[in-house]
Amino acid sequence: MIPVALAIDLGGTKVEAGLVTADGTVVASSRHRRPTGPDSSSEQLAEAVTGATMAALASVGPEHELIGAGIGAAGPINVAAGAVSPLNLASWRDYPLRDLVRSIIEPVSAGVPVTLRMDGLCIALAEHWVGAARDVDNAMGMIVSTGVGGGLILGGRTVPGPTGNAGHIGHVEVAGFDDPCACGGAGCLEAVASGPKTVAWARREGWAGSTGEELAAAYAAGDEIARRAVARSGRAIGQAIASATALVDLDVVAIGGGFSHVTPDIFDMIREPIAEHIQFGFVTKVRVVPSGLSGDGPLIGAAALIHRSELIAD
Repeated sequence: MIPVALAIDLGGTKVEAGLVTADGTVVASSRHRRPTGPDSSSEQLAEAVTGATMAALASVGPEHELIGAGIGAAGPINVAAGAVSPLNLASWRDYPLRDLVRSIIEPVSAGVPVTLRMDGLCIALAEHWVGAARDVDNAMGMIVSTGVGGGLILGGRTVPGPTGNAGHIGHVEVAGFDDPCACGGAGCLEAVASGPKTVAWARREGWAGSTGEELAAAYAAGDEIARRAVARSGRAIGQAIASATALVDLDVVAIGGGFSHVTPDIFDMIREPIAEHIQFGFVTKVRVVPSGLSGDGPLIGAAALIHRSELIAD
Protein backbone atom coordinates (compact mmCIF):
# COMPACT_ATOMS: atom_id res chain seq x y z
CA MET A 1 0.00 0.00 0.00
CA ILE A 2 1.19 3.50 -0.90
CA PRO A 3 0.38 6.05 1.82
CA VAL A 4 -1.06 9.24 0.35
CA ALA A 5 -2.33 12.48 1.84
CA LEU A 6 -5.17 14.48 0.36
CA ALA A 7 -3.86 18.02 -0.11
CA ILE A 8 -6.12 21.04 -0.54
CA ASP A 9 -4.97 24.58 -1.29
CA LEU A 10 -7.54 27.39 -1.03
CA GLY A 11 -6.65 30.77 -2.51
CA GLY A 12 -8.20 33.94 -3.84
CA THR A 13 -8.54 32.72 -7.43
CA LYS A 14 -8.77 28.92 -7.17
CA VAL A 15 -8.98 25.89 -4.94
CA GLU A 16 -6.86 22.90 -5.85
CA ALA A 17 -6.80 19.36 -4.50
CA GLY A 18 -4.66 16.32 -5.15
CA LEU A 19 -3.00 13.28 -3.67
CA VAL A 20 0.62 13.49 -2.48
CA THR A 21 2.89 10.56 -1.64
CA ALA A 22 5.24 10.29 1.33
CA ASP A 23 8.21 11.54 -0.71
CA GLY A 24 6.44 14.78 -1.65
CA THR A 25 5.31 13.76 -5.12
CA VAL A 26 1.93 14.93 -6.40
CA VAL A 27 0.04 12.11 -8.12
CA ALA A 28 -0.46 13.83 -11.48
CA SER A 29 -3.78 12.26 -12.37
CA SER A 30 -5.26 13.26 -9.01
CA ARG A 31 -4.80 17.02 -9.36
CA HIS A 32 -7.99 19.03 -9.80
CA ARG A 33 -8.90 22.70 -9.42
CA ARG A 34 -11.98 24.87 -9.36
CA PRO A 35 -12.25 28.68 -9.55
CA THR A 36 -12.95 30.78 -6.46
CA GLY A 37 -12.70 34.57 -6.78
CA PRO A 38 -13.69 37.61 -4.71
CA ASP A 39 -17.22 37.73 -6.10
CA SER A 40 -18.06 34.09 -5.29
CA SER A 41 -20.90 33.43 -2.88
CA SER A 42 -20.43 31.19 0.13
CA GLU A 43 -22.35 28.44 -1.65
CA GLN A 44 -20.20 28.75 -4.76
CA LEU A 45 -17.01 28.51 -2.70
CA ALA A 46 -18.30 25.45 -0.88
CA GLU A 47 -19.21 23.86 -4.21
CA ALA A 48 -15.74 24.60 -5.57
CA VAL A 49 -14.01 23.00 -2.57
CA THR A 50 -16.37 20.03 -2.70
CA GLY A 51 -15.87 19.52 -6.43
CA ALA A 52 -12.08 19.66 -6.34
CA THR A 53 -11.90 17.47 -3.23
CA MET A 54 -14.24 14.79 -4.54
CA ALA A 55 -12.42 14.70 -7.88
CA ALA A 56 -9.10 14.17 -6.09
CA LEU A 57 -10.58 11.50 -3.82
CA ALA A 58 -11.79 9.62 -6.88
CA SER A 59 -8.11 8.97 -7.65
CA VAL A 60 -7.59 6.97 -4.45
CA GLY A 61 -7.02 3.50 -5.85
CA PRO A 62 -6.72 0.05 -4.31
CA GLU A 63 -2.96 0.57 -4.12
CA HIS A 64 -3.37 3.68 -1.96
CA GLU A 65 -3.86 4.18 1.77
CA LEU A 66 -5.38 7.58 2.53
CA ILE A 67 -3.73 8.61 5.81
CA GLY A 68 -5.15 12.12 6.22
CA ALA A 69 -6.02 15.45 4.67
CA GLY A 70 -4.07 18.70 4.89
CA ILE A 71 -5.64 22.06 4.06
CA GLY A 72 -3.66 25.20 3.33
CA ALA A 73 -5.88 28.28 3.25
CA ALA A 74 -5.37 31.96 2.63
CA GLY A 75 -5.59 33.88 5.88
CA PRO A 76 -6.63 34.85 8.31
CA ILE A 77 -7.67 31.54 9.80
CA ASN A 78 -8.77 30.20 13.18
CA VAL A 79 -6.97 26.91 13.79
CA ALA A 80 -8.87 25.99 16.95
CA ALA A 81 -12.24 26.35 15.22
CA GLY A 82 -11.05 25.00 11.88
CA ALA A 83 -12.45 28.16 10.27
CA VAL A 84 -11.22 30.49 7.54
CA SER A 85 -11.80 34.15 6.69
CA PRO A 86 -9.66 34.75 3.57
CA LEU A 87 -9.20 38.46 3.02
CA ASN A 88 -9.86 38.15 -0.72
CA LEU A 89 -12.92 35.87 -0.37
CA ALA A 90 -15.38 38.19 1.33
CA SER A 91 -18.28 35.74 1.53
CA TRP A 92 -16.36 33.43 3.87
CA ARG A 93 -15.95 34.81 7.35
CA ASP A 94 -15.29 32.20 10.06
CA TYR A 95 -16.36 29.54 7.59
CA PRO A 96 -15.92 25.98 8.99
CA LEU A 97 -13.71 24.69 6.19
CA ARG A 98 -12.20 21.85 8.20
CA ASP A 99 -15.66 20.47 8.96
CA LEU A 100 -16.66 20.74 5.29
CA VAL A 101 -13.62 18.76 4.17
CA ARG A 102 -14.12 16.20 6.91
CA SER A 103 -17.73 15.66 5.81
CA ILE A 104 -16.54 14.99 2.25
CA ILE A 105 -13.88 12.50 3.33
CA GLU A 106 -15.83 10.54 5.94
CA PRO A 107 -17.82 8.41 3.46
CA VAL A 108 -14.55 7.46 1.72
CA SER A 109 -12.22 6.98 4.69
CA ALA A 110 -13.73 7.52 8.11
CA GLY A 111 -11.62 8.76 10.98
CA VAL A 112 -8.55 10.06 9.13
CA PRO A 113 -7.07 13.29 10.51
CA VAL A 114 -7.91 16.60 8.82
CA THR A 115 -5.44 19.41 9.55
CA LEU A 116 -5.88 23.09 8.63
CA ARG A 117 -3.10 25.68 8.56
CA MET A 118 -2.44 28.97 6.80
CA ASP A 119 -1.14 28.57 3.25
CA GLY A 120 2.06 30.47 4.01
CA LEU A 121 2.98 28.03 6.74
CA CYS A 122 2.33 25.17 4.31
CA ILE A 123 4.73 26.76 1.83
CA ALA A 124 7.39 26.98 4.55
CA LEU A 125 6.87 23.28 5.29
CA ALA A 126 7.16 22.37 1.61
CA GLU A 127 10.40 24.32 1.19
CA HIS A 128 11.81 22.74 4.35
CA TRP A 129 10.79 19.26 3.21
CA VAL A 130 11.76 19.10 -0.46
CA GLY A 131 12.52 22.68 -1.55
CA ALA A 132 15.10 25.45 -1.28
CA ALA A 133 15.13 25.43 2.54
CA ARG A 134 15.54 21.67 2.82
CA ASP A 135 16.58 20.74 6.37
CA VAL A 136 17.16 24.40 7.34
CA ASP A 137 15.79 24.80 10.86
CA ASN A 138 15.20 28.57 10.78
CA ALA A 139 13.47 29.55 7.58
CA MET A 140 10.59 31.41 6.03
CA GLY A 141 8.64 30.36 2.96
CA MET A 142 7.02 33.18 1.03
CA ILE A 143 4.54 33.53 -1.81
CA VAL A 144 4.46 36.73 -3.89
CA SER A 145 1.52 36.46 -6.23
CA THR A 146 -2.07 37.78 -6.14
CA GLY A 147 -1.34 38.26 -2.45
CA VAL A 148 1.77 38.01 -0.30
CA GLY A 149 1.98 35.31 2.35
CA GLY A 150 4.53 33.57 4.48
CA GLY A 151 5.17 31.03 7.17
CA LEU A 152 7.90 30.29 9.69
CA ILE A 153 9.93 27.31 10.77
CA LEU A 154 12.04 28.07 13.84
CA GLY A 155 14.15 25.54 15.67
CA GLY A 156 13.02 22.91 13.18
CA ARG A 157 9.30 23.24 13.90
CA THR A 158 6.49 25.32 12.51
CA VAL A 159 5.37 28.44 14.34
CA PRO A 160 1.61 28.85 13.79
CA GLY A 161 0.83 31.10 16.76
CA PRO A 162 -2.29 30.74 18.90
CA THR A 163 -4.69 31.50 16.04
CA GLY A 164 -2.62 29.98 13.23
CA ASN A 165 -1.66 33.29 11.61
CA ALA A 166 1.99 33.70 12.65
CA GLY A 167 4.35 34.50 9.80
CA HIS A 168 1.79 36.48 7.77
CA ILE A 169 4.47 38.77 6.39
CA GLY A 170 2.10 40.15 3.76
CA HIS A 171 0.52 42.29 6.45
CA VAL A 172 3.68 43.61 8.02
CA GLU A 173 3.83 47.36 7.39
CA VAL A 174 6.91 48.51 5.47
CA ALA A 175 8.61 51.81 6.31
CA GLY A 176 8.34 54.50 3.66
CA PHE A 177 5.15 53.17 2.07
CA ASP A 178 1.58 54.20 2.79
CA ASP A 179 -0.45 52.24 0.23
CA PRO A 180 -3.88 51.43 1.72
CA CYS A 181 -4.47 47.75 2.43
CA ALA A 182 -7.69 45.74 2.42
CA CYS A 183 -6.90 44.61 5.97
CA GLY A 184 -7.38 48.19 7.17
CA GLY A 185 -3.71 49.02 7.54
CA ALA A 186 -1.45 51.16 5.39
CA GLY A 187 1.88 50.26 3.85
CA CYS A 188 1.36 46.51 4.25
CA LEU A 189 3.73 44.46 2.11
CA GLU A 190 0.84 42.88 0.20
CA ALA A 191 -0.58 46.32 -0.62
CA VAL A 192 2.78 47.41 -2.02
CA ALA A 193 4.42 44.36 -3.58
CA SER A 194 1.80 41.86 -4.75
CA GLY A 195 1.43 41.39 -8.49
CA PRO A 196 -1.90 43.24 -8.85
CA LYS A 197 -0.81 46.09 -6.58
CA THR A 198 2.46 46.54 -8.44
CA VAL A 199 0.56 46.63 -11.74
CA ALA A 200 -1.88 49.16 -10.26
CA TRP A 201 1.01 51.40 -9.13
CA ALA A 202 2.58 51.24 -12.60
CA ARG A 203 -0.74 52.19 -14.21
CA ARG A 204 -1.04 55.19 -11.90
CA GLU A 205 2.39 56.24 -13.13
CA GLY A 206 1.21 56.10 -16.74
CA TRP A 207 2.02 52.55 -17.84
CA ALA A 208 -0.58 51.23 -20.30
CA GLY A 209 -0.53 47.50 -19.51
CA SER A 210 -2.88 45.62 -17.22
CA THR A 211 -1.34 42.29 -16.12
CA GLY A 212 1.71 40.97 -14.34
CA GLU A 213 2.75 39.13 -17.49
CA GLU A 214 2.62 42.36 -19.47
CA LEU A 215 4.62 44.12 -16.76
CA ALA A 216 7.28 41.41 -16.97
CA ALA A 217 7.50 41.86 -20.74
CA ALA A 218 7.71 45.64 -20.38
CA TYR A 219 10.46 45.26 -17.79
CA ALA A 220 12.43 42.98 -20.11
CA ALA A 221 11.99 45.54 -22.91
CA GLY A 222 13.45 48.29 -20.74
CA ASP A 223 10.27 50.24 -20.01
CA GLU A 224 11.17 52.82 -17.34
CA ILE A 225 7.88 52.70 -15.44
CA ALA A 226 7.87 48.89 -15.38
CA ARG A 227 11.41 48.89 -14.05
CA ARG A 228 10.56 51.39 -11.30
CA ALA A 229 7.46 49.39 -10.38
CA VAL A 230 9.38 46.12 -10.02
CA ALA A 231 12.19 47.84 -8.11
CA ARG A 232 9.63 49.32 -5.71
CA SER A 233 8.15 45.89 -5.09
CA GLY A 234 11.57 44.30 -4.61
CA ARG A 235 12.69 46.93 -2.14
CA ALA A 236 9.54 46.55 -0.04
CA ILE A 237 9.96 42.76 0.07
CA GLY A 238 13.60 43.16 1.09
CA GLN A 239 12.76 45.61 3.86
CA ALA A 240 10.12 43.25 5.23
CA ILE A 241 12.51 40.29 5.16
CA ALA A 242 15.20 42.31 6.92
CA SER A 243 12.73 43.18 9.66
CA ALA A 244 11.56 39.59 9.98
CA THR A 245 15.15 38.38 10.18
CA ALA A 246 15.97 40.93 12.86
CA LEU A 247 12.99 39.62 14.82
CA VAL A 248 13.47 35.85 14.54
CA ASP A 249 17.02 35.31 13.15
CA LEU A 250 16.28 33.57 9.85
CA ASP A 251 18.87 31.68 7.79
CA VAL A 252 16.90 31.23 4.55
CA VAL A 253 13.88 32.84 2.91
CA ALA A 254 12.55 30.94 -0.10
CA ILE A 255 10.20 32.91 -2.35
CA GLY A 256 7.77 31.50 -4.90
CA GLY A 257 4.52 32.57 -6.51
CA GLY A 258 3.72 33.95 -9.93
CA PHE A 259 4.97 37.50 -9.40
CA SER A 260 8.31 36.30 -8.04
CA HIS A 261 9.02 35.31 -11.67
CA VAL A 262 8.48 38.83 -13.05
CA THR A 263 12.26 39.01 -13.57
CA PRO A 264 15.28 37.26 -12.01
CA ASP A 265 16.48 40.78 -11.15
CA ILE A 266 13.87 41.06 -8.42
CA PHE A 267 15.98 38.88 -6.13
CA ASP A 268 18.90 41.33 -6.37
CA MET A 269 16.44 44.13 -5.61
CA ILE A 270 15.22 42.23 -2.55
CA ARG A 271 18.76 41.61 -1.29
CA GLU A 272 19.84 45.27 -1.53
CA PRO A 273 17.94 46.65 1.50
CA ILE A 274 18.92 43.60 3.55
CA ALA A 275 22.60 44.29 2.81
CA GLU A 276 22.22 47.83 4.17
CA HIS A 277 22.08 46.46 7.74
CA ILE A 278 25.88 46.42 7.80
CA GLN A 279 26.24 46.34 11.60
CA PHE A 280 23.91 43.37 11.98
CA GLY A 281 25.57 40.30 10.55
CA PHE A 282 22.74 38.15 11.84
CA VAL A 283 20.45 40.05 9.44
CA THR A 284 22.74 40.27 6.41
CA LYS A 285 23.52 36.54 6.64
CA VAL A 286 19.99 35.57 5.55
CA ARG A 287 19.91 33.91 2.13
CA VAL A 288 17.00 34.96 -0.09
CA VAL A 289 16.48 32.37 -2.80
CA PRO A 290 13.87 31.39 -5.37
CA SER A 291 11.55 28.58 -4.39
CA GLY A 292 12.93 25.12 -5.03
CA LEU A 293 9.47 23.90 -5.91
CA SER A 294 7.38 23.92 -9.05
CA GLY A 295 3.74 24.92 -9.08
CA ASP A 296 3.17 21.83 -6.93
CA GLY A 297 4.45 23.70 -3.86
CA PRO A 298 1.10 24.60 -2.27
CA LEU A 299 -0.17 21.02 -2.54
CA ILE A 300 3.11 19.58 -1.26
CA GLY A 301 2.92 21.96 1.70
CA ALA A 302 -0.66 21.01 2.52
CA ALA A 303 0.29 17.34 2.34
CA ALA A 304 3.25 17.99 4.66
CA LEU A 305 0.70 18.72 7.40
CA ILE A 306 0.07 14.95 7.31
CA HIS A 307 3.32 13.40 6.06
CA ARG A 308 5.54 15.63 8.26
CA SER A 309 3.14 15.97 11.18
CA GLU A 310 6.02 15.72 13.66
CA LEU A 311 7.00 19.28 12.65
CA ILE A 312 3.55 20.73 13.27
CA ALA A 313 3.43 22.71 16.49
CA ASP A 314 0.04 23.02 18.19
